[in-house]
Amino acid sequence: MAVLEVFCSLIGWFCLYLLFCWTFSQRSPEWNCRLVTLSHGVIIVLLTAYVVFIDGPWPLTHAGSENTELQTLSLCVCLGYFFFDMCWCVRHQAEGPIMLAHHAASIAGILLALLMGVSGCETCGVIFGSELTNPLLQTRWFLRQLGLYDGLLGDAVDLTFIFLFATVRVGVGSAMFYCELTSPRTTLIMKLGGVVMYAIAWVFMVDIARFGYKKSRAKYRRWSENHRLKDTGRPHKTD
Repeated sequence: MAVLEVFCSLIGWFCLYLLFCWTFSQRSPEWNCRLVTLSHGVIIVLLTAYVVFIDGPWPLTHAGSENTELQTLSLCVCLGYFFFDMCWCVRHQAEGPIMLAHHAASIAGILLALLMGVSGCETCGVIFGSELTNPLLQTRWFLRQLGLYDGLLGDAVDLTFIFLFATVRVGVGSAMFYCELTSPRTTLIMKLGGVVMYAIAWVFMVDIARFGYKKSRAKYRRWSENHRLKDTGRPHKTD
């Protein structure tokens, strides 16, 4: 059943991509693929949020427990998307080695959780934290393509993205990583997978911190120059 669900998910995301390609035929393949990514991000965040916060069990206390039906469904939906996106990225050579490594690690982790039938709760928790910032990342890309990024809206998207990534993916992710490592129910291979995903999250965090520093520095330099030009152009009082 899980194999069928993954296959249906893969076909579904591919069909959605073809629909976007037909609807926005004047746009690039990356535009349409990112629309699929945005759709997946919204859907999987809502689905895993229900799994983690409502349906349960709580991943911080039940790491390594047996998968529920809804957890299995969420993992299959996400796995089908990662298969689609991985194939698209390889076909179009659109991503670097770090993102491809993230996709490969995600696919391996979800596959292990499905094959072993355990650790679905913390895997869904990781997916929720990882994909929570994804819609903002896609929104940022679309704003740049539409020429709307350089302004208050672009700054708001960037600040929200950095805040959520640091607090949820790294902050809460660190607590979940610790719970997974110390849980007697979690298998060794899932713990090793958690180490890989946690390391990749920190690689992304370092890149994001560098981006935030460079952008803040550029904003401050631009503000200083504008302030200095206003002062030099202002008429001075004479006695």
